[in-house]
Amino acid sequence: MSEAPTTLQTADIMEILELLPHRYPFLLVDKIIEIDGDNSCIGIKNVTFNEPQFTGHFPSRPIFPGVFLIEAMAQTAGAICVKAKIAQQAKPKQVFFMTIDKVKFRKPVEPGDRVEFHMRKLNNRRNMWWYKGEAKVDGTLVCEAEVSAMLVLE
Repeated sequence: MSEAPTTLQTADIMEILELLPHRYPFLLVDKIIEIDGDNSCIGIKNVTFNEPQFTGHFPSRPIFPGVFLIEAMAQTAGAICVKAKIAQQAKPKQVFFMTIDKVKFRKPVEPGDRVEFHMRKLNNRRNMWWYKGEAKVDGTLVCEAEVSAMLVLE
């Protein structure tokens, strides 16, 4: 028997603002596409020169901070966890970034780049989720990590 096709969802910026507590300048995900429940998704970040970190992070050669790439992965994963819980009629009070493992930075990200955060669930137990993330620019791997999130339920 073949599996029934999965309907992939998306989350625009307005929905992301409802799912996450982050706000400018620390909301690092503009859109989430290809959401498959809490199993996988792709978060999108459009890196622009007018972002505040570029005034101090190598002004002569602006580079998007690696720690922001990791935070954006965590935000992407956290958003789909919250979205999945809301679909089960259980809106979490908070989502917390818990761990970072196996981080590798491969290539600098610069203004003008469109970063895709490919997140895939590794495990889920009770209120904890673990994801493997790959950040890509134009199909090239720029960063990878494993992150975990914890949801505080009502």
